[in-house]
Amino acid sequence: MSDHPPTKGSIGAVSLIRVRPEKNERRFYALAVDVDLFGCALLARHWGRLGTTGRQRLDAHETVATALGALATLERTKRRRGYWDRKE
Repeated sequence: MSDHPPTKGSIGAVSLIRVRPEKNERRFYALAVDVDLFGCALLARHWGRLGTTGRQRLDAHETVATALGALATLERTKRRRGYWDRKE
């Protein structure tokens, strides 16, 4: 997965960036909720420096609603830390 926004097939998706040239900082953070083949809701988190492959983490949740709640919480936290919507 690259630093591009999550796919449009996601139930919920957010793509954020934070650029601070004075600190040589160019970061991305993408979140998406999907359902796997077994019906488990997965919150995919993908982050790193713009232009790199970055890192990825998948968190399993019992329901889509709890995964979307976790997505909203993480999005709120990132926005408080200076991230904003990625423009395509």
